[in-house]
Amino acid sequence: MPHLHIEEFKKTEFPSQEDGVLFNFIADNINHKEEKLISVKVDENEFFLLVKDENGKSLLKSDKLTRPASIYNVHKALLSYAKAAHLNVLSSNVPQNQKNIHLQEVTALKDINYFATNFPKNREIRIEVGFGSGRHLLHQAINNPDTLFIGIEIHHPSIEQVLKQITIKNLDNLLVLNYDARLFMELVPSNIVGKIYVHFPVPWDKKPHRRVISTAFIEEANRILKVGGTLELRTDSENYYAYSYETFIAFKKTTLYINKNRDIAVTSKYEDRWKKMEKNIYDLTMINDEESSELILKGDFNFSEVKLSTEEILKLHKEIKKFNGGFIHFERTYMLKDGIMLRMSMGSFDKPEHLYVIVKKDKAFYYPNSPLKSKSNLAAHQFLNRVLHG
Repeated sequence: MPHLHIEEFKKTEFPSQEDGVLFNFIADNINHKEEKLISVKVDENEFFLLVKDENGKSLLKSDKLTRPASIYNVHKALLSYAKAAHLNVLSSNVPQNQKNIHLQEVTALKDINYFATNFPKNREIRIEVGFGSGRHLLHQAINNPDTLFIGIEIHHPSIEQVLKQITIKNLDNLLVLNYDARLFMELVPSNIVGKIYVHFPVPWDKKPHRRVISTAFIEEANRILKVGGTLELRTDSENYYAYSYETFIAFKKTTLYINKNRDIAVTSKYEDRWKKMEKNIYDLTMINDEESSELILKGDFNFSEVKLSTEEILKLHKEIKKFNGGFIHFERTYMLKDGIMLRMSMGSFDKPEHLYVIVKKDKAFYYPNSPLKSKSNLAAHQFLNRVLHG
């Protein structure tokens, strides 16, 4: 993760601007005085920089909850703030010359709002969840130029590696997204996807609730797949294979194909290594047999009047409130110049959304963006609205 180790943190003016970067406001953590958040805007990306004081020094980096898709914009924000506040930088892993053209100019890297507002539908779509090195994803995109591929990954070095290859190979049929695939599935229109690839997901043997394959994920896959479309799971974990088989077969109606040690056109370096070790590779392929109804999500993320007092809002810190099918966890509280900001997780238990809410007098709003419009998030918002309304 890009960061600057600095001798001492200093504030700049808010609001202000440096080298095209806007510094909007600063938020002080009420319960952890060593932590601050700085709201910045670079181009169309609005996000937070995180300041943490530790061992007499300070660390300046991007806040992981709001980190934009463009790492280049994170680099620019860090360097611009250091310049504006005249910080003494002790060490840094941020490139000074910003010569990574594939991070600056590539159009393949998309924010979740790109898909939420205008999901592409003009050609067949295939989705790969957790593309890793991108070897399989790039192979598929190169050999199927008329198909649009969406690669979802949360590991930034993997994303940068694939973006570089997209630029080098001049691919125009591959989009990349840094997001939770389980949440992403909830906004995909019904009956438009040809294939979903889930190759070698993390087994999560000790935390099975974090697995990609689940009853809810399979239900969404069936909804978004065309009739005849497939969900392909490929794993080297016998435990994951057994768990997934039981999850698939629990549905009242399902069509499954099972293969063991099947040869495919392109493999990852890890799969090559596992084959040399004579480790078994399992394939589970689900075929969607039915057309689904259109996705309709009713509701919005507007708040009614906030009736809780400042003192009552501050008391929400660390509280967990549950409702039917989900929860809200008030994780941290920040003081603003003219209000309060809450960091929270909310939604369903197995795939919560992490976000910030700003409260100024009797008004509340999400910052910097509203949650993804999904069934679970809309239900959580309605509950949160009632909590703040008192």
